[in-house]
Amino acid sequence: MYLTIDVGGSKVLIATFSSDGNLQKSTKFKTPIMYPDFILELKKEIKGLLGDEHPDSCAIALPGTLDRENGVALFFGNLPWENVKIRDDLSDTLHCPIYLENDAKLAGLAEADAVSDLYSRVLYVTVSTGIGLGLTVDGEIDYSVKDAGGKAIMLEHQGKIMAWEEFASGKAIVAQSGKMASEITDESDWYLVSRNIAIGLISLITTLSPDCIVIGGGVGAHLEKFHEKLHDELELYRSKMIVNMPQIMKAQHPEQAVIYGGYLLCKSKINNG
Repeated sequence: MYLTIDVGGSKVLIATFSSDGNLQKSTKFKTPIMYPDFILELKKEIKGLLGDEHPDSCAIALPGTLDRENGVALFFGNLPWENVKIRDDLSDTLHCPIYLENDAKLAGLAEADAVSDLYSRVLYVTVSTGIGLGLTVDGEIDYSVKDAGGKAIMLEHQGKIMAWEEFASGKAIVAQSGKMASEITDESDWYLVSRNIAIGLISLITTLSPDCIVIGGGVGAHLEKFHEKLHDELELYRSKMIVNMPQIMKAQHPEQAVIYGGYLLCKSKINNG
């Protein structure tokens, strides 16, 4: 049995999977602001979910920059924690191998698995409060794409050099239009959203050459409302270097992609020894 933990800014989701990928049990709780409170609550919820069982391995999805080798979360995008030794802090409860991974990379792993018969290089882009990235190549996470996501992609916008996330994320959309993506009805607002997302995607397409781009997150959930506009904007920015424009598609499993990606990570670690 594999245990997966998805730590978000507002809630924590815990789930168990059988060795063949069936979701068995799950629970969730509100994410405490203080890290010591989080660890105490997480241990309580794990014991409540597992009872006397012990998982074969555990994957923990975190929204930030990680030191995977030492099991340390260095920086969180939406939580006030830094340099927390989460693997060590849970070792007395889990008694199994614990793998830390960026949440966007795990979601990307799951989404790539869903289209593995069609595409080998799948870029996952989650556009929510921030922008997260994950590139999967032949079913493996490609770590040439770093954990910082849209914070680390610097682009020119309105005459200034800015992080892509600053003007294209869900938070930026609210600042620009006064509306969340779910509330947008004006075509001009969708054109602005499309243009700002396309600017960053073109840079990623040029450098990473994905066969397919999966858009997830709260903004990605509305892709059908701006898919055509996004395609038009990408064509405007397209250079001769881009021979084939990748397929752009909506995330297939927006609610469970991260935890299923955690299962896939645990399974690959076990299979690879």
